[in-house]
Amino acid sequence: MKFWPLLLLAMTGCATAQTVDYRTLHRDALVVDTHNDVLSEVLDGRDMVTRSDKGHSDLPRLAEGGVDVEVFSVWVDPKFEVGKRSFSEANRMIDSLESAARRAPERLELARTAADVERIVASGKIAGLIGVEGGQMIEDDLAKLDRLADRGMRYLTLTWNNSTPWATSGKDESEAKPGQKLGLTDFGRQVVRRLNARGVMVDLSHVGPQTFADALATSTKPCIASHSSSHSINPHYRNLRDDQVQALAAKGGVVFVNFYPGFLDSTYYPRRAAQPKQYAREIDALKTRFGADSLGFKAARRAFLDGHLDELRPPLSLLIDHIDHFVKLVGADHVGLGADWDGIEALPLGLNSVADLPEVTRLLLERGYSAHDVRLILGENFLRVLRANAG
Repeated sequence: MKFWPLLLLAMTGCATAQTVDYRTLHRDALVVDTHNDVLSEVLDGRDMVTRSDKGHSDLPRLAEGGVDVEVFSVWVDPKFEVGKRSFSEANRMIDSLESAARRAPERLELARTAADVERIVASGKIAGLIGVEGGQMIEDDLAKLDRLADRGMRYLTLTWNNSTPWATSGKDESEAKPGQKLGLTDFGRQVVRRLNARGVMVDLSHVGPQTFADALATSTKPCIASHSSSHSINPHYRNLRDDQVQALAAKGGVVFVNFYPGFLDSTYYPRRAAQPKQYAREIDALKTRFGADSLGFKAARRAFLDGHLDELRPPLSLLIDHIDHFVKLVGADHVGLGADWDGIEALPLGLNSVADLPEVTRLLLERGYSAHDVRLILGENFLRVLRANAG
């Protein structure tokens, strides 16, 4: 059971690593992660209820990592747009989450409001929420948005890497041609207003700068960026620029920092691209071994390179640098954690799964963060924005 409200009263805001044990703080704080892609793995046969040595997360490892609130991402491959199958596939993923909650009612309960979260966490269970990652899941239909909200959707990421007819993605805006229409259409603004009305947070990760600005201008409630890092540290199109984060915070929103090395470290992609040349001899040997079996060779090559990912992983301190940059920019009230568990192929060194999440608390305290600010980053900021949107 968590006693984070009592801890908030008991500890002063100036408490630091010298006076607070990180394990105690992490255990007693409300710990929230806003982006977990394990449901995609569940549809492929993984069991999120039992402990696994695969991927980053499952219910036992979430508990070991002290996570109280997990937002499970409903992500549907854009290929399902053909034949308008995105909405039905999204519902199938929600079915899988509800099934897990039914199988483990003593460990996981789904939440919709801040009051639900507080009640579930106080009972010693993980509060699960639904985040829909990509506006294509509503299939340009507000009635389908309503149906997903009825099923518990608590944020909608307006785009994934692909644009919708009513909103442009970060990827597409980064490659836009002069004169190309960008941002939200009139229907896109209707989507934002309907999300506000339904108590669903508007998620601005993945969207392009113009869509970001249009959505902020339209929304009457605080928005979030559920899994984004700093463009100032790594100028990747998926990362947020300082002026975007300042605009998000000015309207009460929160940026939740992504743990993916490709977004944290500007050298990750070049070093990863160089690995096939670095290991050319070993890859050539695999090619000879598999001969005409091209599928077997491709699988073996991928497994070999995945086995060398540790060489590319940045230090965990770089993740703290991204958090620190945002905190210095807009204050600890507007920063949180959106790890992207099971949606990325690697994590920073020191994190092998969600079970290692207390290491983030340790490093924040070592940076000189107060216990008060650590609690804000770990989860209280999320609860505030959820309450402002959904009650």
